[in-house]
Amino acid sequence: MRVLAITLLGIILLLAIAIPVMAASEERYGYIQIQDITVQLNNDTATINVNYSVDEGTRIIFFLLGKQDLKNKLQYVLNYDGAQPHRIDLSHAEFSVDNAAYSYGKGIFWYPSHTFNVVIPSLTVQSPQVTRKFSMTNTFPNGIGYFDIDTGNFAS
Repeated sequence: MRVLAITLLGIILLLAIAIPVMAASEERYGYIQIQDITVQLNNDTATINVNYSVDEGTRIIFFLLGKQDLKNKLQYVLNYDGAQPHRIDLSHAEFSVDNAAYSYGKGIFWYPSHTFNVVIPSLTVQSPQVTRKFSMTNTFPNGIGYFDIDTGNFAS
C-alpha cells in the first residue's frame, strides 16, 4: 500500500512539472486543449458545449482521482459565474448558465459580450433566430439580442 502511494505521488509530481511546459499555446489551459465552444441561448439560459482534448498522461489521474480538477479547469476557461456541469468526459463537457442573458420582458432577451479565459479556436453562439461564428478569439463581442421562440417575434 505504501509503495502504491509513493508511486502515485511520484506520478503527480512529474505531471506537475511537465504540465506547465506543455501549456504554451493560447488555446490551452493546463492539460486541456480547447477545440470549440458552442453557446446555445434559450430564454435567459445558456447551454454551453465544449469540445477539447486532454493530454494522454493525465488520463490515468482522472481514473484514479476523479474529474474534479478537469471540471474546475473547464469552469475557469468558460469564465461564467455559476456555470453548472451536466456532463464531463475526456473530450466533451456540457454546462448550463442560468441568467446568462437579460430579459426585457415579452420574450425579448439580450446576451451580453463575454470574455473567455483562453483563446477559442471555433466559437459559435446560437440564439433562436441568429447564429454567429468566430475563430481564434477569447471574446464574444457586442452581445446579441434575440426573441423567445414562443413569442412569434422575429429578430431584427
